[in-house]
Formats: sequence, structure tokens, C-alpha cells
Amino acid sequence: MSDVRQPSYANPQYGASAEVVRNRVLRNTYWLLAVSLIPTVLGAFVGLTSGINSFMAASPGMSTIIFLVGAFGLMFLVERNKNSSLGVALLLAFTFFMGIMLSRLIGFVLGMGNGAQLIMLAFGGTAAVFGAMATVASTTKRDFSHLQKFLFIGVVILLVASVANIFLQIPALVLTISVMAIGLFSVLLLVDLQRIVNGGETNYISATLAVYLDLYNIFANLLMLLGIVGGDRE
Repeated sequence: MSDVRQPSYANPQYGASAEVVRNRVLRNTYWLLAVSLIPTVLGAFVGLTSGINSFMAASPGMSTIIFLVGAFGLMFLVERNKNSSLGVALLLAFTFFMGIMLSRLIGFVLGMGNGAQLIMLAFGGTAAVFGAMATVASTTKRDFSHLQKFLFIGVVILLVASVANIFLQIPALVLTISVMAIGLFSVLLLVDLQRIVNGGETNYISATLAVYLDLYNIFANLLMLLGIVGGDRE
């Protein structure tokens, strides 16, 4: 009689190994995510002190082209080198670049009477969203992976609307885009975190890149929204 065995994924030893890998990816993702905030802050500082933010404000079309080429180019390089230490260096270079791109918005908000308070409020709000999504991702039994296709379509629509509004200059559309982006990227954050928690992502560099992009967009759009509705324009 043939010896019928359980598949390897049912083996307790395999399950323990998978648990170790999952915990390591999650731990390294959070660690690298925290480290990535340093070059982001440095990039924003360089953008503010060098006058790059003023150039971007004066040439929104050119700054958008630089942003799209730089961001997508660096993301491509990060993914190509995600299995080596070079991937970490490229990820940190990407977050530095994103900090520079963020300096235009930060400079705009800092020009308000309560600009510093709005930045801290946006940071606190982003942290609260992250805490809430991380808690849900770690505790819920519901699978949110089926939302990825719809979320991707939503991101594309937001990107197109954002580029179009550079030329249209419709204030109401800026407000609408910011509100939609906060909701969209909050759900994307939940999906990405749940994928990591459930072991669907085994590379912490890719995981960090996805979570960083979610948090970056939540913060930027929340700061924009706060600047619009709560800015003290002296």
C-alpha cells in the first residue's frame, strides 16, 4: 500500500518556519519603515533650504514630470534589487527624493500662521491611521485582498485627476482629490499590512516600499486638506 502523507504545508515544522519568516518580514519592515523617515525629513529640509520648493511652486508642470520620472524610476530600481543590500540603499534614496518632492507642500503650509501645528496634526493623524489599520490587519479574519484591483483603478484615476488639475486649477477638485486619496490609501495600507501579517509578502524591502507609499500619500493629502480648511493665512 502506498504511503500517503500530508502536504508539506500541513507539517507543523513547516508551519513554524513560515511563522518565523512572517515575523521576520514584519519586524524588518517596521524597522526599515522607521529608518526611511530619516532621509524623508532630510530631503524635505534640503528642499526647503535650497530653494527647490520655490522652483517647484513656480514650475508645477516641470516638477510633476520630475516627480513621475524620479519616483517611478527609483521604484523600479528598488524592485529590481529587492533581494540585495543595494535595494535598501535605493529605497532610502527614494525616500530622500520623496522628501524633496514633499518640500513644496511643506513650504506652502509653513507659510501659514499655524503651519507648524498643521504639520504636527497631519503627522499625528497619519500615525493614528497606521495604528488603526495595523490593528485591524492583525486581528480581523476577513480577507481584503480582493480589493486590490479596485484600489489600483482608484489610484490611476486619482493620478490622472491630479495631473489634469495642474492645468485646470480647480480648488474644489483639489479638496475632492485629497479626501478621496486619504480614504483610498488608508484602505491600501490595510491591504498591504494584512498581506505582510498573513505571510503573503516575503520580501521586507518590497513590503516597506508599499507601506511607505501608503503613509506618504495619506500624510501629504491630509496636510493638503488641513491647509485648505484650517490654514491661518495671515
